[in-house]
Amino acid sequence: MSLLSFFNINERGSTVRQEVIAGLTTFLAMVYSVIVVPGMLADAGFPAESVFIATCLVAGFGSILIGVFANVPMAIGCAISLTAFTAFSLVLGQGIGIPVALGAIFLMGLLFTLISITGIRAWILKNLPSSIAHGAGIGIGLFLLLIATNGVGLVIKNDAGLPVKMGEFTSFGVIMSLIGLAAIVGLEKRQVKGGILWVIIAITIIGLIFDPNVKFGGSIFKLPSFGDESLFGAMDVMGALNATVLPAVFALVMTAVFDATGTIRAVAGQAGLIDKDGQIVGGGKALTADSVSSLMSGVFGTAPAAVYIESAAGTAVGGKTGLTAVVVGGLFLLMLFFQPLAFLVPNYATAPALMYVGLLMLSNVSKLDFDDFVEAMSGLICAVFIVLTANIVTGIMLGFGSLVLGRVISGEFKKLNIGTVIIAIALVAFYALGYAI
Repeated sequence: MSLLSFFNINERGSTVRQEVIAGLTTFLAMVYSVIVVPGMLADAGFPAESVFIATCLVAGFGSILIGVFANVPMAIGCAISLTAFTAFSLVLGQGIGIPVALGAIFLMGLLFTLISITGIRAWILKNLPSSIAHGAGIGIGLFLLLIATNGVGLVIKNDAGLPVKMGEFTSFGVIMSLIGLAAIVGLEKRQVKGGILWVIIAITIIGLIFDPNVKFGGSIFKLPSFGDESLFGAMDVMGALNATVLPAVFALVMTAVFDATGTIRAVAGQAGLIDKDGQIVGGGKALTADSVSSLMSGVFGTAPAAVYIESAAGTAVGGKTGLTAVVVGGLFLLMLFFQPLAFLVPNYATAPALMYVGLLMLSNVSKLDFDDFVEAMSGLICAVFIVLTANIVTGIMLGFGSLVLGRVISGEFKKLNIGTVIIAIALVAFYALGYAI
């Protein structure tokens, strides 16, 4: 069987070349994770070398799994938000040992997978109102813009007054990012194939020439090794069943369910993989592959996994099938042997791609039905609070809550279905009881 037929490439209006470029673009947009995740977990005492290998393995096998099994252009990696929770809340905050923390991650992956296999996640997705789905897309787009601009110093923390302020406009990283964004817009207008990827490569080369912080260390190849302090198979599942640890497992599961589900819906919409009934093409399998990847995280010894919103960088350049994800996975497995290169691409080279994708996702505003005032406003509430709280689940919770209350107060209770009400109550209770991450 050929690649074209296995991945339905022709049927989805794509080409092998287009899928490969999309995969490479997504990989470059999210390769920072193999630097950030080991760094954050190392602060909590995890051996960085072992975590680097584990993070590459999870991203590699997870992305290949979702590509082959679900045939969607979505890449999987260790979630930054759940990495922070693991390092700073579980291990440093609660004093939980690293093997027990990995056991908690494995249990979370197991419960996550059961929820997916039994159809609970698909039920959640089916009962996700279109306004919340579009609102999540808008909010995630804004969130991407915030992440990208903060990463290069264009938008920074404000110590007085409003939470953020403009950074140093004349800094090299900011200038390169803004020029890169303008270049992407121009190239996309001219319909230059792989324009985003060419901009990433060009800015990396410019950084190597003019930025002293971007250095080629002289070595490209390094044999992969978990190191002397390997965490492979070190998880303590029985320890994680302790009553003091189980609430953390519950928090991980709830956060992953709504964070990843919202992300999958947003990326599918960006790729045009929503059918006439408003459901994701291959959505059920995508949810299962996503959850199984967190099982790998516990086994290999790293943070929980999830579909990366940076997958939208690949769909923006034409990725429509699972071949995009397989390319991403293959590149992460190759990264095992090219660890020195992981530090070569500067964040201001990938920031323009993330900013461009964020801007594209704002087009979801046009999909809101403003003839249904309550529904449209709940979608906007979801969008705005995703970025204001820097948390996808918080925005979704407030969107659900405002939709249900808005319907009741406006006398439109009959427009609600029981699934939406149940999800709203569960999310509000999750926050009210203090389980939210």
